Amino acid sequence: MRFVDEVKIEVIAGKGGDGCLSFRREKFIPFGGPDGGDGGDGGSVYLQAHASLNTLVDFRYRRLFQAEAGRSGQGSQCTGRSGQPLYIKVPIGTKVFDLDTEELLGDLTLPDELLLVAQGGHRGLGNLRFKSSRNQAPRRTTLGKLGENRKLRLELQILADVGLLGLPNAGKSTLLSSVSAARPKVADYPFTTLYPNLGVVSIETDRSFVMADIPGLIEGASEGAGLGVRFLKHLSRTRLLLHIVDIMPVQGDPKSDIISIFNELQRYSGDLSGRERWLVFNQIDKLPIEEAHARCQKIVAELDWQGPVFEISALTGQGCQGLCQQVMTYLEK
Repeated sequence: MRFVDEVKIEVIAGKGGDGCLSFRREKFIPFGGPDGGDGGDGGSVYLQAHASLNTLVDFRYRRLFQAEAGRSGQGSQCTGRSGQPLYIKVPIGTKVFDLDTEELLGDLTLPDELLLVAQGGHRGLGNLRFKSSRNQAPRRTTLGKLGENRKLRLELQILADVGLLGLPNAGKSTLLSSVSAARPKVADYPFTTLYPNLGVVSIETDRSFVMADIPGLIEGASEGAGLGVRFLKHLSRTRLLLHIVDIMPVQGDPKSDIISIFNELQRYSGDLSGRERWLVFNQIDKLPIEEAHARCQKIVAELDWQGPVFEISALTGQGCQGLCQQVMTYLEK
């Protein structure tokens, strides 16, 4: 299934039904009086978060959504039927913006959470409503009001506790597949990951967290290089970033790679760059243990890194369990 994380749609609430102009006409009742009923309210439009959805791809094929209009009132004081509300299912984690004003209307983060995005039109009044002691035979009614018409921008930001950050081929997807049941594509070429992947990392019963892997960043991503920074928004809800670094990259060196990624993060969002970030050196299985450890410590010293540092091999699983245990402890605090 194609991954789509941003779409534009239009929603139209139902029009309210018109009020009825009617007078009672029955045998042996010469002065029946007015009996026109009210119309029904128009149906409203709601967005509903649904746990089974993980992309906005369905909205690529349908952009217009319209709720049912209310029925007009009838004689004999009969009120018209109200229009049925329209419920539009979206993935959990969807932000809803008014396209014209860019106002944030809501953020759907809970299963089955509802957000009213277009109010149905109010019903029209029948002539029975205008009967009074001074006006026994009113011929006045009102029309139903139009429902709200809105153009919306839906933006999906996946819900995860931990986000993986790093260059292409740093081993982010391999780590995700190693510690969870997720099976992202893993291959020996850049940009294997083309869209975010999620995996649940289970430590033990009732202790687990969600990890998100996004496409790798390269220098100049904030200007559109590679896949750009469009997927960085999916890390905005995470509480912890794991910066995955290949200690033996084919090109470049780990120190400059770390600095390059951090610079791109700062250009994208000051809030995201200030989030808790741990340094995770990957592929230590390529070197003897002592040599790999010395190489990592040298990079840490040159960077004057103050945060937590881990040394792992996502391919063999070395150090991955300890990393996940520390992540779980941090999240629980």
